[in-house]
Amino acid sequence: MARWVGIDYGSKRIGVAVSDAAGRTASPVATVRAEQSHAANAAAVLAVAAEYAPAGFVVGLPLNMDGTDSPQTRYSRRFAKVLEDAPGPEQARRDVVLFDERLSSFQADALMEEAGVPRGRRGDLRDSFAALAILRAFLDSRPVGEAPEAKS
Repeated sequence: MARWVGIDYGSKRIGVAVSDAAGRTASPVATVRAEQSHAANAAAVLAVAAEYAPAGFVVGLPLNMDGTDSPQTRYSRRFAKVLEDAPGPEQARRDVVLFDERLSSFQADALMEEAGVPRGRRGDLRDSFAALAILRAFLDSRPVGEAPEAKS
């Protein structure tokens, strides 16, 4: 088993979370200010993730409640492809999985409440906790010990 990095990709901020090496638990690690280009954002996420040596990345896919794509869904899909193909010293190509993130913001609020995060700090941490919600849902969606195939 290996670590996974969860990403809540937005046009203003990018939340990042990471799993443990066993792929059982996860923690929020950072919120990155988004830039204009997907390439710059991919480089920023890779810089945060570098110390964890992840096997792959889980990018939240913000589908509409009826399962259809929105403009943000297409934006996230483009980012996932750029992230997958981004150059890096660790590997020429990396596993990137798109994962349904509907209601991750609500889950982030619940996780912050559960963790005892003071209300005044929640705005700063919401994106990394949304990434945590996405990553936890991804980890919980698969049988223990199974590594999913990358999909983009």
